[in-house]
Amino acid sequence: MNRLFNFVHKMLGGRRKKVSRSFADLFDRFNSILELNNRILTSIAVMHSKLGGDYIFDTQYLRNASQELETLVLKLIGALDYMSPEKYIGLYCSHREITEKLHSELAGYPAIADRLTVTFEGTTKKEFDLVGAKSYNLARISNIVGITTPAGITVTTRSCMEFMEYNDLNSAISDIKTEWLEGSRSLRSTSEEISKLIMAGDVPPRLRKALNRVGDQLFQKSEKGVGLAVRSSAWGEDGRYSFAGLYESFINVPYDKLQEAYLKVLASIYSPAAMEYRQELGYKISESLMAVSFQTVTRAKCSGVVYTLSPSAPSDNTVVISATWGMGSAVVSGEVSVDQFIISKDEPYDHLGVSIARKKHAVRLNSEGAGVVKEDVSEEMQSMPCMTSDEITQLVQAVIKIEQYHKKPQDVEFAFDESGQLFILQTRPLAIHVPDESTIELLSEKLSSCDVIFSGKGDVAQKGIASGPVFIAGKGRSLDEFPDGAILVAPHSSPIYASLMHRAAGLLTNVGSPLGHLATIAREYRVPALLNTENVMEVLTEGQMITVDVEQQTIYSGIIKELNLYEAAADRIEETYEYRLLRRLLKHIEPLNLFDPADSNFTPVGCVTFHDIARFVHEKAVDELISININSLYSSSPSVRLDLPVPLDMTIIDIGGGLVCAESEDSKCTDRKTITPDHIVSTPMKAFIDGVTTSGVWQSSPVSVDFSSFMSSMTRTFPAELAPSSSVGRNLAVISNNYAHLSLHLGYHFTMINSYVSENISENYAYFRFAGGVTEAKRRSRRAKFLAEVLGKLDFSLKLREDLLIARIKKIPANEILRRVEIFGVLVAYTRQLDVSMVDDEQIHRHAELFGGLITSLI
Repeated sequence: MNRLFNFVHKMLGGRRKKVSRSFADLFDRFNSILELNNRILTSIAVMHSKLGGDYIFDTQYLRNASQELETLVLKLIGALDYMSPEKYIGLYCSHREITEKLHSELAGYPAIADRLTVTFEGTTKKEFDLVGAKSYNLARISNIVGITTPAGITVTTRSCMEFMEYNDLNSAISDIKTEWLEGSRSLRSTSEEISKLIMAGDVPPRLRKALNRVGDQLFQKSEKGVGLAVRSSAWGEDGRYSFAGLYESFINVPYDKLQEAYLKVLASIYSPAAMEYRQELGYKISESLMAVSFQTVTRAKCSGVVYTLSPSAPSDNTVVISATWGMGSAVVSGEVSVDQFIISKDEPYDHLGVSIARKKHAVRLNSEGAGVVKEDVSEEMQSMPCMTSDEITQLVQAVIKIEQYHKKPQDVEFAFDESGQLFILQTRPLAIHVPDESTIELLSEKLSSCDVIFSGKGDVAQKGIASGPVFIAGKGRSLDEFPDGAILVAPHSSPIYASLMHRAAGLLTNVGSPLGHLATIAREYRVPALLNTENVMEVLTEGQMITVDVEQQTIYSGIIKELNLYEAAADRIEETYEYRLLRRLLKHIEPLNLFDPADSNFTPVGCVTFHDIARFVHEKAVDELISININSLYSSSPSVRLDLPVPLDMTIIDIGGGLVCAESEDSKCTDRKTITPDHIVSTPMKAFIDGVTTSGVWQSSPVSVDFSSFMSSMTRTFPAELAPSSSVGRNLAVISNNYAHLSLHLGYHFTMINSYVSENISENYAYFRFAGGVTEAKRRSRRAKFLAEVLGKLDFSLKLREDLLIARIKKIPANEILRRVEIFGVLVAYTRQLDVSMVDDEQIHRHAELFGGLITSLI
């Protein structure tokens, strides 16, 4: 691989000679990009599927799979580089950086970013391994779900690695641990010896400065006289396994004790219980990494723990709250008596069970120093409920949101401060007992009596059970209307829905591919997703309550609580080193960070995963194909004139399989001067011709134009890509059997249409660009708004600026692409002189309605 990199960089080091590339050559390379892109997405999906627990694999499989992806992605970059030489050379650097991280992971050295601290506000998906699951969960429910948490900064796992390397502890710890595993040293002795080494270590200067900055920033936000919380956030903690209570955490730590508390938390990696637990799970020393979160401390009026599902009676669909006066640490440690509230998860959150304890003691902040103290509770408060009814409702609503975000029942720690403000302090997955055979039999009986709305169709993108109200997207509907916990039902699996995945209970689409970008994001957020169902949008209605069993490709009417419970209690995947390594590798391969090509980070530098590179290359390859000035091909390529029954002169250049001019398909049309639509076999070109020759749409009679409008059009300048060339008035199409690129110059407006169609929906796209006109700016812009209204209802993504409209749609079935290209043809005819009649804004909607009726009747 290094030799290949050296060759590439040597090749790119000097200026390349300009090589003449025909459109056919570029189109062939574009097809190569599509093929490579599909192979890459398939490989990523196959790697992800191994996490489902249905496959046995070893590290050699992971090496081979990673190597295959490295090679495919490098070839993909090379293909784009051929289409646009040296324009996106930064992709080679991004590829090298990703590859180096994969090699590091496979060699047993976790690829952790060089960041010593991360604020809670700045914690994103990329920082998971830096901050650990406990800090990550807390930061994300604040940033995404909007739940209030303490202010916090995480001192990262990179800091832990730096401390260990600075003090040369890794080899010493390995030797001591080996003695324990071989039986020559006790567990307690091993733990004590390693802890002494850590506590005696020197804090690296860079880390010491970082710790001081953390203290400075958080003490500015903290209540006067109150210290910080210093909490563990180790790898694996509060993730698939809880490690509950195995690591140290400290409350109310003063500024001058922060460094000592930090070292104590690091040392707790090697507490006897933690060492034994990690050994059972097969954790290696390289995985024994600790992040430490520093947080402001809430002076709690009351605190406690919430289970979002009752472990003892999960079928009751209730929330169980245990709470007491003061700090919640006393609840989890069992030091004090607690009130217990059993609350229905359904509105209005009925109180199904209340048990008020006599709470004689409470743990509170030590007002005279560090830590906490146990205090007596006044006689009158001992038997009072520690939470009001309003506080209980507020808490239940918050934890239901947290559960919806995580897609699993949660164990949540909380506190209300003295002003009544709710703070979530921690959230982790709640372990529920796996159903036995009798439970499964009862579930089968229940499902046999349920009303099945839909069954037997669709492609599984992410397994799981989802229930909730239906939200039907598309047809220009604003995504701001989407309610938390709804099931998104969409016409196709477009990345425009990516922003909803953390709020959606499930995803259903009429069309789409498990290899598409939205499918990847659904897997990332564990959103049960069934794609390509063909007609689910027509079967379901807005607001309808449903339950979806994705694996069984079945949609039931209503909420089936028993099925949701079964999903919550499903078996965990066997936790092995290979599974953990695969998850870490996929973090450099699978996540998609590039969504909108207009975003500032949609660049080669912004590609931080192989999926990002594939997304970027696919987008830019389409752009390169669209941006080619096909008018320049006219003089250098064989062409024929297309004779149409409408006033549209058109020249055709066939780059392969777009025309047939005799019974034998080998016969060329270049011997002819003129052809008819019967000679066209290019599927998108045929669709356009069907649309543009629609009877009764063309207006060929002259229309009156006022002098000022005419002069406005004459003096107007256009962007370079839209400016008329010497071939103004010439309409040109470059076609193949499944491709069409049209450049249309009709009077003083310019239209570009570009479309590719295949059986693989991930390759399909249609592009429409329109600008210009003979009238003044307002009328031209109204025509563009009319086009935007029409195409918006057809699920196009739009960019509108004055009279320039760009519309795109991709990754939908071939017949849907061709239907839209046919509508392009009708639009070309309908809008030819439409700007003249756009005298006011009412005409925009009037013509949109007229055109909608026309399309319904004709197509």
